[in-house]
This record gives sequence, structure tokens and C-alpha cells, in this order.
Amino acid sequence: MHFQASPTEPAHRHEHHPVAGETKPHDHAFGQDAVRPGERLTFIVIGITALTMVVEIIAGIAFGSMALLADGLHMASHATALSLNAFAYVYARRHARDQRFTFGTGKVNALGGFAGAVLLLVFAVFMAGESAHRIVAPVPIEFTYAILVAVVGLLVNGICVVILSGKHSHGHDHNLRSAFLHVLADALTSVLAVFALLAGKFLGWQILDPLMGVVGALLVARWSVSLARDTSRVLLDMQAPSVVINAVSEAIEQHPDTTLVDVHIWSIGPGIYAAALTVAAARPMPAETYRDSLPQRLGIVHVNIEVVQRVTATQAGR
Repeated sequence: MHFQASPTEPAHRHEHHPVAGETKPHDHAFGQDAVRPGERLTFIVIGITALTMVVEIIAGIAFGSMALLADGLHMASHATALSLNAFAYVYARRHARDQRFTFGTGKVNALGGFAGAVLLLVFAVFMAGESAHRIVAPVPIEFTYAILVAVVGLLVNGICVVILSGKHSHGHDHNLRSAFLHVLADALTSVLAVFALLAGKFLGWQILDPLMGVVGALLVARWSVSLARDTSRVLLDMQAPSVVINAVSEAIEQHPDTTLVDVHIWSIGPGIYAAALTVAAARPMPAETYRDSLPQRLGIVHVNIEVVQRVTATQAGR
């Protein structure tokens, strides 16, 4: 954890570590130079998706099946999106110690997630538009080919969902969440397609095919908006969650006659934060004492603390 106290007026208490007037060289990588579990998993999923894409496109051209070709191109769009997530991992890792990044490259993770959210929304709009068009103007469906493609797609996407789901649950890695939602969207469309195509083939309910497309588009759009909202909070330096703010306040104000009068805590990477705090105390202690009070579990890796002398009523009457 890096600590640096801010300069203050003469009435303030100024603490600097380790020696007054000197700046201690420090590292702003904050672990972003390590290969994250999500990076390896994303590359595995890209490989599986790309292989399936190539097989479907070649088969579609060879057998003249538009269903196969269309699904292959659909897989290509998601392989591209997943490649964007992979690029974000590699870029963040390779530039983790680049001094041009004030707090390291942790936000590249959120940027990759936000870009993935935008692509998901584009995908949802396309799904909804194409489905609405087919409701108005139905087209003949080759059910046997289409069911085969949907089942193959479901198996492949199911494998990808399982691969990514284990590391997705921690919630901090927005880039991994984006990749997970892409393969989950694929799996969802495959499930809906299998259901609709089976109903169309055996019950004659052809209208279910485009209707399931609309349902899938709405769910994907909802995921997209949720991911965009979460990643934009990081990109716009919004305050950390209230649970973090409250924990910091409790840790600082456990000291006698001490108040946290100004607090800024924001995300600088997956599960890590920077903080700028102003502490007012009747009997100020060294700033590093307040720093050491902060729970390690909060993930606050960069702290600036300003300690201010608070004049009490008793002191004022002297």
C-alpha cells in the first residue's frame, strides 16, 4: 500500500513517509502486470468459438445452407468481441508499469467491459430488428438443418459458459464479465432457437422462431445495460460502494475525537481502490497511524491522507 500525506497549511499536521521532503519511488502496477485467470480462459473460449465458426462457414458454403453460414457469421461476431476482451487483458498487463498511467492500467479492464457492453447492445438491436422483420414477413425455414446448427451451437456455447462461469462470480473483473455475457448470450439464443425450431417442425408453430428472437434480444439488452452501468461507474471515477466508504469511516473514527471530514475513494482496477482522505482530530496522530487502521480486505492500495488540527470548545476557551 502506498502512502503519501498531502501538504497542509501551518495549522495542519503534515506527515510524510519515509523522510520529510523526499519522494519514495513506488510502483503503480498494483498487480496488473500478472496474468489474470480471466485472460487464459478468454483465449480458450476464443479458440473454441473460432474453430466452430470456421467449420460452420465452410459447411454452409459447401452444402449451400444459409442457416449454417448465418450461424457461422454470428459466431464470428462474438469471436471478434471476445478478441477485444483478450486485447484488454494483454494491453493492461504489458503496460502495467507505464508511467503515463497515473494509477496503472486497471481501468483498461473496465474499458474492455464497457466496449463489450456496447457490442452486446448492438447485437441485441440486430436480433430484435431481424426477428420483427420475420414476424411481419415470414421466410421458409429448413428445420432439419437449423435444428442441427442450433444443437451444435448450444453444445459449444455451453462448454464456453462452463469455462468462464467459475471465475465470473467474484464480480470485480468487468472484462471477464463481458466475455461471460457474450457466450451466455450465444447459449441463450441457442436454447431459444432449439425450443422454437422443435415446436415449428413438429407442431407447426413457425411464429415461435422470430418471437424467441425478440425475447432473447430483450434479455441480452438488459445484461448490456447492467454491464455498461457498472463499468461506467469505474470509468467516471464514481465513489466506491457504500460498504467500502462506511468501513473506512468506521476505521478512522474509532480513534478518540477524530472525524473523517472529506473522503474520496474510487476504483483503479478490478477490486482495488485509491483514496484521498482528510482527517480532523483534536489530538492529531501521525497520518500513517490512520492509514494502518484501514482494513486490508477493502483493497485500498494507494492512500493520500491529510491530517487537520480540530479546535475543540475547551481548547478555544483557553
